Amino acid sequence: MQRWLASLGVPVVAVRDQETLMNMALRSRPRVVFFDGRSCADQIHAALRRLKSDSYTGVVPAAVLSADDAASFDEGFRAGADEVVRARQDDSEVRIRLDALLRRSDRDLYVHPSTRLPGAVEIEAEISRRLALDVLFATCYADLDHFKEFNDRYSYYEGDRVIRILAQILHDVVKGMAHDEGFVGHIGGDDFIFIIPMDDVSEICGEIVSIFDTLIPYQYSEQDRRAGYFFGKDRRGQLHRVPLMTVSIGVVTNERRHFTHAAQVSALATEMKSYAKTLPGSVFSIDRRTDAPIEEAVAASPRSSATVRESQ
Repeated sequence: MQRWLASLGVPVVAVRDQETLMNMALRSRPRVVFFDGRSCADQIHAALRRLKSDSYTGVVPAAVLSADDAASFDEGFRAGADEVVRARQDDSEVRIRLDALLRRSDRDLYVHPSTRLPGAVEIEAEISRRLALDVLFATCYADLDHFKEFNDRYSYYEGDRVIRILAQILHDVVKGMAHDEGFVGHIGGDDFIFIIPMDDVSEICGEIVSIFDTLIPYQYSEQDRRAGYFFGKDRRGQLHRVPLMTVSIGVVTNERRHFTHAAQVSALATEMKSYAKTLPGSVFSIDRRTDAPIEEAVAASPRSSATVRESQ
């Protein structure tokens, strides 16, 4: 076990009481916590249950080294362990099981809990991967308009359901049309990133907008749906007319741009999304600007250089 921990390439710290363990886990998320349950099993399992009961530290992968009897093995899992290995288990099997534990933990940590889509870490990795391959691709930033007002009127539960609907639309359209070349990630809230081949932008974004505009009115009451709006309060408490939700998509490609890292793509996609949100209705807006000459790039605005398609 010491050899396996050393192979992770991270500092290994021995902890002998619950308080120290929790203080360390709360300050910085450990790569893994390994419990030696061959003796003092009750105290070990109590520390494990405490680690797993906290929402912040509960995501830390935890493994238990148990005695060889079946009861000790079962008790480790009941206490909340993600993996339990026996003292006399074959070394090669132990390594395989613990390596799989870390892969499962990373997969669960990097996806959004409500949509099960990859999160920010995986989104950045996917953009970096495509940049390294030097292929033409489009990064699309999708965001809902008037979502906060919907949440305030219909409750966060209904708002979360709308987010899941958007996630399903994005996933089904992107994977259905781009297949393995499509990627969909969830930044958080009502913000999504999907990455597709550049040549498929108009077809895929147009389909997303069309499906969204067909389905979203049915998330409102019949009265609001028929009116096409409802009255909500702004931050000053004043009533104003709130339209039904729409989706805005900002699109960035590397056709006329040279990117060296994912942060550049992300920043420009955010800019294009913000511009798309200034336009009425559900839209996707494609950045058509180039890198050079630099004075033209600085002077250009998304309004003058973007191609926009609006839902009919």
